[in-house]
Amino acid sequence: MKPSSAFLKTGLVAAFAAPLALAGWGLLPAAQPDERVHVIRLGHGLNRDHPVHKGMEFMADDVARRSGGKLRIDIYPDEQLGNERDLIELLQLGSLAMTKVSTAPLENFSPLFQVFSLPYLFRDREHFFRVLDGPVGDELLQASVPFRLKGITYYDAGARSFYINKRRNRPVRRPEDLSGMSIRVQRSRTAVRLIEVLGAKPIPIAFGELYTALDTGTVDGAENNPPSLYTTRQYEVTSYYSLNEHTYVPDILMMSLDTWERFSPEEQEWLQTSADASSLHQRVLWEESVRESLDAIAKSGVGIVEDVDKEAFRRRVQPMYADAEFRHPQIQDLVRRIEALAGAAAPPSGGGGR
Repeated sequence: MKPSSAFLKTGLVAAFAAPLALAGWGLLPAAQPDERVHVIRLGHGLNRDHPVHKGMEFMADDVARRSGGKLRIDIYPDEQLGNERDLIELLQLGSLAMTKVSTAPLENFSPLFQVFSLPYLFRDREHFFRVLDGPVGDELLQASVPFRLKGITYYDAGARSFYINKRRNRPVRRPEDLSGMSIRVQRSRTAVRLIEVLGAKPIPIAFGELYTALDTGTVDGAENNPPSLYTTRQYEVTSYYSLNEHTYVPDILMMSLDTWERFSPEEQEWLQTSADASSLHQRVLWEESVRESLDAIAKSGVGIVEDVDKEAFRRRVQPMYADAEFRHPQIQDLVRRIEALAGAAAPPSGGGGR
């Protein structure tokens, strides 16, 4: 796939790509001369306080223990190696071993991930995890293999809801309240379409630039989960946070397929087991973080809007289900199977990774 202009223009990423091409999954000498250590470099865009980052730290500690120090994961947060699209491209090039990305930008690489961006597809958190921990979740983790990407596990990224900056200072309770607003979206066709259907103007902006965009009025609002709103301090320039919970979009731990295939079966098992354990650990961290984040956001003076008419939002977005990209037989099959799990019993949880 042709690298984006952002990739070509990002000096830091370009400078890092050359050495990573040689050592992205690199071998470093261990304590004994006849042993080797595989160093896995993991880049992502979240800060160190985010529960997803802490989940990955848990994985790094766990795999080091399981492997007796033969596998080591070095984590580079805060977009040190580039934004999400940059990092996905580095994985495809084999210049980076691992990253964490939202499923939204993955749509541009593996179209089946569009299903996660369909609004109100998941009825609640329990329904969401039944899907991730079952056959549908497994299939979607493998959907990126033709694009030289290996899905390892899911991390909980909660439900996404709308927040409005202090300049607009308007609570959102119904779809009509978004009319005429400019809303930041991820670089995803489905995310753009959602905002358009709700009567607002979608503005794709890199996540690291969003605080300034909200503060200056470049956008009127955005949508994300409570921990992301809090840990990025975007709540400082926010007036209202409306809990309409339109999508449950997971984060996915992705690996370069080239790197994965270079590991022995034993090393693959160590890594997969640690990743699955970190997924379950991170879910607990996430629930705690959501409660703490909402409490801190409210104490800062942001209005938390709970009396949202979710049924009005659900009715407004129904035309999206008839869009051309969602009429593809594979997408329709996924939607049917996901909807069928809305009231099903939960499967034994393996952390969402296979």
